[in-house]
Amino acid sequence: MKKLLEKLKEKARWMKQQAYVLFLAYKDPRTPWTAKVFAAVVVAYAFSPIDLVPDFIPVLGYLDDLLLVPLGVALAMKMIPEEVLVDARAGVDTAFPDGKPKNWVAGAIIVAIWVVILALVVFWMVRWIGDLRAGAV
Repeated sequence: MKKLLEKLKEKARWMKQQAYVLFLAYKDPRTPWTAKVFAAVVVAYAFSPIDLVPDFIPVLGYLDDLLLVPLGVALAMKMIPEEVLVDARAGVDTAFPDGKPKNWVAGAIIVAIWVVILALVVFWMVRWIGDLRAGAV
């Protein structure tokens, strides 16, 4: 069990480093604009202080961390020229001495998505209750 936990921790550290690489590659002018857009979305989500699916939700809460972020990083890496990735990998250690940057804009967007979903649910519930009352009278 300890070996599995250590492997998972190592994989998480590697994935965190890859997100930093993507962040630096995104800023490189040699990166194609399509790759920049995709990398920006992946990096914004990876660095967001708020997850789209909160971690306290059983199973689904960690699904984004285990599937969405690694898949997004892998796809973005394929879109970026290798020489840009090499330079970005070389600059990761010096670019982030204080740890990962926080992306509060992405966090605000995710909060807005949840507020819209909550508002829609409340709207549908009120409408459903109104329909029940109208039918019962």
